[in-house]
Amino acid sequence: MRNLISTAFVSLDGVVEAPGGEPGYRNSGWTFKDVEFLPEAYEIKGKEQQEATALMMGRVSYEAFSPVWPAMEEFTDYKAMPKYVVSTTLGEDGLVSNWGEITLLRSLDEVAALKETEGGPIIVHGSAALNRSLSDAGLIDRYHLLVFPLLLGAGKRLFSDTDKDAQKLKLVEHEAYANGMQKNVFDVVR
Repeated sequence: MRNLISTAFVSLDGVVEAPGGEPGYRNSGWTFKDVEFLPEAYEIKGKEQQEATALMMGRVSYEAFSPVWPAMEEFTDYKAMPKYVVSTTLGEDGLVSNWGEITLLRSLDEVAALKETEGGPIIVHGSAALNRSLSDAGLIDRYHLLVFPLLLGAGKRLFSDTDKDAQKLKLVEHEAYANGMQKNVFDVVR
């Protein structure tokens, strides 16, 4: 069985929207303009690329990443690995041709079936709505969270507000950085 790992830049109040400067959000670019850059805080991002064997995202994140990431040197490892886009609306004609193998998944049942296959970890980038659905369905196995010392108020949240049983997490790795950021790696307790 494959592990599904959610990775996110998240504000202290749970916002994940527009960390890199995506348009249309008041606090867009909050990871770069509001917190001092410390390379050691981002080391987990390189480890994720080395350890992951597949990349998963929702349609919105795919449409944001696919025009840019294939040519970016810092995301070279992702180019060669299989990518899965979870969407009921994206068609095959919406897939780019310069980013390796890309498979559309149409449901959470297909995600669950993918997890049952042989292979290593699948990493989920961005994709706030997909993350909430995966979490609510009990499909996420681990969280890699870089928590920024910011309260952003409005914005898309990583976790849903669905009334459900408590989900227990086990902290397996953590570190605090001089700029106030925290790395928190949690395994989901089943």
